[in-house]
This record gives sequence, structure tokens and C-alpha cells, in this order.
Amino acid sequence: MTVTDRRHGEAGSVSSTSFEGVSLDRPWGDIDEAVVYAIRTAVSDKLSTRQAGRAGDGLPRLARADEEQLVAQLASEELRDHARGQLERGRKPPSQVDEQAILKAVLDLLFGMGRLQPYLERSDVKNIHAYGARPVWLELLDGTSTRGAPIASSGDELIEWVRDLGRRVGLSERRFDPDRYRINLQLPDGSRLFAIAWVTAEPHLFVRRHHFIDVCLDDLTQNSPMVRAFLAALVRAGLCVVIAGGQGDGKTTLLRAMAAAMDPTERVTTIETDLELGLDRLPDRHHEVVAMEARESNIEGVGQVTCAHLVRDAMRTNSRRVIVGEVLGDEVVPMLLAMNSGAKGSLCTIHADSSDDVFEKLGTLASLSPQRVDHVTTSRLASKAVDFIIFVERDSNSVPAVVSSIREVTGFDGQPLTNELFARRSDGHAWPTGVPLSDRRKNSLADHGFDPAWLSKGDGR
Repeated sequence: MTVTDRRHGEAGSVSSTSFEGVSLDRPWGDIDEAVVYAIRTAVSDKLSTRQAGRAGDGLPRLARADEEQLVAQLASEELRDHARGQLERGRKPPSQVDEQAILKAVLDLLFGMGRLQPYLERSDVKNIHAYGARPVWLELLDGTSTRGAPIASSGDELIEWVRDLGRRVGLSERRFDPDRYRINLQLPDGSRLFAIAWVTAEPHLFVRRHHFIDVCLDDLTQNSPMVRAFLAALVRAGLCVVIAGGQGDGKTTLLRAMAAAMDPTERVTTIETDLELGLDRLPDRHHEVVAMEARESNIEGVGQVTCAHLVRDAMRTNSRRVIVGEVLGDEVVPMLLAMNSGAKGSLCTIHADSSDDVFEKLGTLASLSPQRVDHVTTSRLASKAVDFIIFVERDSNSVPAVVSSIREVTGFDGQPLTNELFARRSDGHAWPTGVPLSDRRKNSLADHGFDPAWLSKGDGR
């Protein structure tokens, strides 16, 4: 691949790189961004004046829809003035196509995610990586990568833009400064944004797109019908499940799909360090969702709310199920206690290398928690709380959310006892091992649509 680097050297200028055979598209097309920003500034000033006038008259702020309509009208007026000025100077005014692109860019800057917005609207983009003022990397759904135009003109501009997001996006304000050098946010479309600076030469921003928020088990056709039926029965039977796997292997996608098998009338509480699951965005699937998000301390060092706090709070919501989006720290002990104390049918995800590594990981997290619970105590507690462990990974074709192992937790005898009912086949998919279900769970699963005799067939269908 031929790489050509063009650097302009001026402070605040954009360094760009062109790649042979790869189109370096501008986010809003081939329009004059100076015009976009000039119109954005003029419209923003007029909008502020209108809102201030309404406040002075004792009127409420314009609703979002009315505000967007007013902005479109003001931007159109500014565009007409710009076109008139171009003609008076003997220059070519923007075409109708360019005018539409300029209007969209202004709306993206005022109501959307700025230069990032066009990439969020692309259905083929899976992940976005921006750093400083360089062209962004776009990872596509087909596994290929390409470049896109920068989303900032300098590293300082990128940092300030992320700071603004931290102030206005999410349930609580999040700082982004040398003391809080990283930030996690859920964007309005459900995407997950992570940014980091001051520990890197340039600020970096990563966006993980969620294309499968509204997903059910039948949508995950990479898993066999038997596996899908088994997972649905686990949920309907109210059994507690831990979903394990590596980074980006589809744990959250499988969790959403399993949650879709719940009775929509059940009240569900979700607990996350950073909002990501989005079950509260699916009112048809889940009628009652209490979505809780941990909170960092404020600048005075007070006000922190951890996932461990929220797990305890969740027990006061009378929820049928408690879902912990990702077990990362000291919430592990309260979560296991909750599963043991009536929150049956609860689900959580955890990073682990294999299905039989889960108890070791739970023990490590518990030993590092403020309670300093030892491995044996944690394993005994987990053996009583957890009914099944599911391990997901990518298959040989890099397809995520592929179930490769399912273990039933059967008891404790100095260490957790499990039976692997489905094991990894050579292609990475789960296959029945022929090991039968325990007697105490056979009837429960049979009552909810899964015949235990299917496991002895060994054909995976």
C-alpha cells in the first residue's frame, strides 16, 4: 500500500493522509466548511436571542422539535443571504445539493454529534477511532477498515468537544481533564464512546456502534436452534446465568437477546458502569426497566455511586430480575448475594478466558473488593447463586456472540462442581456433550419449552 503524508505544519492545521485505493470522504461531502461554521454561529446567536426573549416574557423554552424547526428556518435564511452575497461578488452560489448538505451539517453541529454524526449514520460502520486532527479509522461490518475525514481540527478541539459531551450527554455530568483522563459515555443513538488524553501524545476517541440493540435469540442464527431453545428456556425458567467471554466477543449482544425472552411485563433493573444495554429503549419488549448507571465523584471528591451501591439499591425496586451489564469490581459480592436473595432469573456478563475460568475470575474480583472475601467463600456463594455459565466467542469467520460452551453449576465440594452440557466444536460452535441435566433442573426446563432428552441426541439441532 502506498502511503503519502501531507503535513501543513501550522499550529492547529489538519494533518491528512491519503491511502491509495481508499476514498478519504469528507463527512458532509464536498462543501465549504467555513460557510457551515459561519452559518452555525449566526444561527446559534439568533436562537439564543429568541430563547432569551421567551424567558423574558415568562414563556418556557421552545420544545426540541420546535427548536429544530426554527434552526432549519434560520439556517435557510442565512443560506439565502450567503447565496445573494456570492452572486453580488460574481461568484457561483452553492448548488441545491450543496445547500442541503450545508443545512444538514449545521443541524449536526447544533443538535447532533458534529463531524462525527455522518459516521454514526452509516449502517456499515462498526467502530470508529479518532485521534487528534488525523483522519479517522472506520472499521466496517464486513471486517475491513477505511479512513474518513477528521472530526476535529486540532487535538485541543477534540478534547473540548469531548468535554462538552461529558457535560450534556448521560444521566450525570462527567469530567474530562488531566485528573480524569478518560471518559465513557453512551451517545443518544446507543453507541458507546470512550476517550482518553493526557496519558497519550494525542487525544484518542473510540466509538463502538451497537447494531443489535433490539435483538432476540432467533436473530442469532450463528447459534444452533437447540442452543437458542436452551437459552430461552433458561430465561423463562428464572435461572441465574453468567455470560462470559473476551472483549468484543458478543457478551452484551447475547445478554440483550436472552433478555428478549423475558416476559415483557416483568420489572427489570439494569446496573452498569456506563449505560450500554439499552433495554429501556425497547418499551415493546420490556415494559418496566429501571436503568441505573454508576456515577463518579464530583470535583470535591464526593457523590460517587458505585455498581455495588446500585446492586443493593436494586433490591428495593421489587424488580423481578436484576441485570449487571458487566461485573468489573466490588459489585461481585452484592450481585451474588442478590441472586441468592430472591433476584432469581438474573443475568450478568464477565470477562473470562473460558467457561471453567469464571469462578476463578469471580474469586479474584471478590478478593480485591473492600470486603476482601476469600476465594473459597466466594466460590461457595457463587455455586449457590449461579445456575448456568455461558461462554461466547467469535467463530472461525469472526462472527461474534457464538456460544461455545454451556455449563450447569451443580454444587460445591471444596470447589464449584459443574457439568459441561455443550462444548466447543472445531468451528467454535457449541455441541451437546451427551451429559444430562441435573434432576433438579430437568423439570423446570421442560416446563419452559426445552426437552432434556434433546441433549442426548448429540446432533445439535
